[in-house]
Amino acid sequence: MVQKKQIMSSRDYILSKIRNTPRNKRPLPEIPDFKVDGELMDRFKRSLLMNKGGIVDAKQLEEFIDSHQFKKVLSLSEEFRSFANMDIPSDAHQLADLDMAIISGQFGVAENAAIWLEERDMGLRALPFITEHLVIVLEKDQLVSNMHEAYERIGKGASGFGLFIAGPSKTADIEQSLVIGAHGAKSMRVILM
Repeated sequence: MVQKKQIMSSRDYILSKIRNTPRNKRPLPEIPDFKVDGELMDRFKRSLLMNKGGIVDAKQLEEFIDSHQFKKVLSLSEEFRSFANMDIPSDAHQLADLDMAIISGQFGVAENAAIWLEERDMGLRALPFITEHLVIVLEKDQLVSNMHEAYERIGKGASGFGLFIAGPSKTADIEQSLVIGAHGAKSMRVILM
């Protein structure tokens, strides 16, 4: 009886070559310190302005709401409940024509003005995206230098859902035409407490 010679597929041949290639273990590279130079608050403000966001105080916010005669304002921030004229609905569909939402952020990132929000800050996950204008209240002492520090801080938490928001919604096409508010809030303001 003649034995048939087994033919190896190209895939198996390539994988066998890879498996038999000697590999030396190398240590992982050191991650450099990417700390932001200068004062965190100044850097955060500059980054927010570059992201088309703005810093306001309570008086400026009140004037903005009055000048636009907003019909639906929702505040989940205790400090600004008096600005609200509605409560958080049980169904996100009731937010369809929301003029302004005021929420609290967990912390901000100086290098890019991203603000970390968790589900408890939003009430409903759709809130920061469906509102026309978004206001985030942030404690001044809750700033980190960069995203490395931010992810380190997130890793210590136990949130089921969270996201970074860094300014109003923006998109640009190949012709470099910038559109603000295309996929979410048309404006974002931050109140630093």
